Amino acid sequence: MKAYTVEIVIENKPAARDPEGETIHRDLILKGGYVNVKAVRTGKYLRMTIEASSPWEAERLAFEMCNSLRIYNPVAHVYRIKVLE
Repeated sequence: MKAYTVEIVIENKPAARDPEGETIHRDLILKGGYVNVKAVRTGKYLRMTIEASSPWEAERLAFEMCNSLRIYNPVAHVYRIKVLE
């Protein structure tokens, strides 16, 4: 078995409000003067090391973990998985 690094990015769905992103956006404009920033969306970033027989198996295991352990909220979030070589 080989160890694979797997990245999981969890984001709010486009229609979901993002109060944290809205606060960061407001602060960038009001406190930082960055008026060219038009929107900010926040999320979560997970990096895992998974032992698996192949990159596809590592991705499958990460998918299984995300769904069975509810690492994300399927009503409010979307996620994507990427296996780094």
